[in-house]
Amino acid sequence: MSGRPRTTSFAEGSKSVRKTFGNQPPKPPLGGVKISSKDGSKVTTVVATPGQGPDRPQEVSYAGMKLIGNGSFGVVYQAKLCDTGELIAIKKVLQDKRFKNRELQIMRRLEHCNIVKLKYFFYSSGEKKDEVYLNLVLEYIPETVYKVARHYSKDEQTIPISFIKLYMYQLFRSLAYIHSLGICHRDIKPQNLLLDPKTGVLKLCDFGSAKHLVRGEPNVSYICSRYYRAPELIFGAIDYTTKIDVWSAGCVVAELLLGQPIFPGDSGVDQLVEIIKVLGTPTREQIREMNPNYTEFKFPQIKSHPRAKVKLILVLSKYRCLSIRKVGTG
Repeated sequence: MSGRPRTTSFAEGSKSVRKTFGNQPPKPPLGGVKISSKDGSKVTTVVATPGQGPDRPQEVSYAGMKLIGNGSFGVVYQAKLCDTGELIAIKKVLQDKRFKNRELQIMRRLEHCNIVKLKYFFYSSGEKKDEVYLNLVLEYIPETVYKVARHYSKDEQTIPISFIKLYMYQLFRSLAYIHSLGICHRDIKPQNLLLDPKTGVLKLCDFGSAKHLVRGEPNVSYICSRYYRAPELIFGAIDYTTKIDVWSAGCVVAELLLGQPIFPGDSGVDQLVEIIKVLGTPTREQIREMNPNYTEFKFPQIKSHPRAKVKLILVLSKYRCLSIRKVGTG
């Protein structure tokens, strides 16, 4: 993960809001109340647009803002809506003109019980001239599958099979939904699987890398977090499909069963070696199918063999079996 970008305070918006045209965000309102990290209880009022439905900006007030996450994408705050008392997460992302940000456009199309809900969005200005931030107001979900897995790992245990089936059933439901819309998430990993520990409900989040795939339109191959990258991405394919999400989801299943990533590696080559150790050396035909332009075929000839961890995955279903109907409906 790259270094944390410089962040600025939120600003209260004026009541006049311009609509967004194309990929260009509206000019953010200037001035307003600044929220410091030492005074998170102060109420902030912004003019925000609902995540779904008509573009009807409205005043939204929140308080108790505190930093809960940061990364190369920006920062995430937790806050509470003043009118309902509902906890929310505010993802604040700098609008970089060098990169196309599809997250807002995609999230406004999505409405599913296993996908984090976009409640509102608004823009705010930064300290530098022409610096614009997109703020996504999301429903707040307290845990992630990654944190749950780490909890069990610290106790040298694995997550109960019934929990894994429950989580994965919901993940694949969310993938079936977005894939039916032609949307590829492109960053499936345990950290992006939000989890409500009280209800067991899982919600897919972080659509910062997501894209609506169009056949014949090239895509970047350097996408998706390393442990979960499909082989075609490692081979540099640019015409991949939503199947790369399915590969990533399979890696998540294996990781939860094993208590560790199934295909670790410090680089794409290292990861490819780990994949070959389990699945065997790909044939030229398989490589050409993944990327017709790939010309390097020098790989060690390794036959696929059921390693201990693969055996574990294959036989676990024989024990403590649980029908999918017992872990989810609809």
